[in-house]
Amino acid sequence: MNSIVPYDDLPEYDLFLSQVIDYLNDRFENEKYTKNIVQNYIKSEVISKPEDGKKRGYTKLHLAQLVLLSYMRPILTTEEINKVFRLAFNEINDRSDDIISWEKAYKIFAKIQEDSFQSFLEREYFNEQKFNEIMKDIHLKENDEERILGFLVVMTLIAQASATKKLVHKIVDAYKNEGKDKEKHKEKDKEKDKEK
Repeated sequence: MNSIVPYDDLPEYDLFLSQVIDYLNDRFENEKYTKNIVQNYIKSEVISKPEDGKKRGYTKLHLAQLVLLSYMRPILTTEEINKVFRLAFNEINDRSDDIISWEKAYKIFAKIQEDSFQSFLEREYFNEQKFNEIMKDIHLKENDEERILGFLVVMTLIAQASATKKLVHKIVDAYKNEGKDKEKHKEKDKEKDKEK
């Protein structure tokens, strides 16, 4: 399993977009980043714009954003990733309204990922006795047992991933609704001020 690149190991120097894409594709073999994909994330304000007037406008901050995004892509839509980032960073192109820094967020995620992976390995998700009972009930041929065991393990992981995804959606939706409520209150306050 790929572990996240430590923040301090991300390149310190500014990069061209082509170098960013090569970096991501080297680290995330199952993802195929292209110039268009990264530019669409910028247009959709999921990640920050490159620095103005620089040929090498992509910084360590952009790499941190894109690496975090790479872990989110298999689970969330672009719109959902945008909402998750806004929980901590508000306006994506304005560093002054960030609640925490991207460096801090990256390091927190790296630690959470490390702890989660270790916890996952220590927990007994795959109860061998339970799987053996299931396989006995379906009366498998001996040469099919290993394949069905593999199938059961994969289906267990899918069930866990599905439950996790539903929980993420529920949390993001709760904050989305909270944001709408705040906007309504601001509009009502403005109307009251106009009436005075």
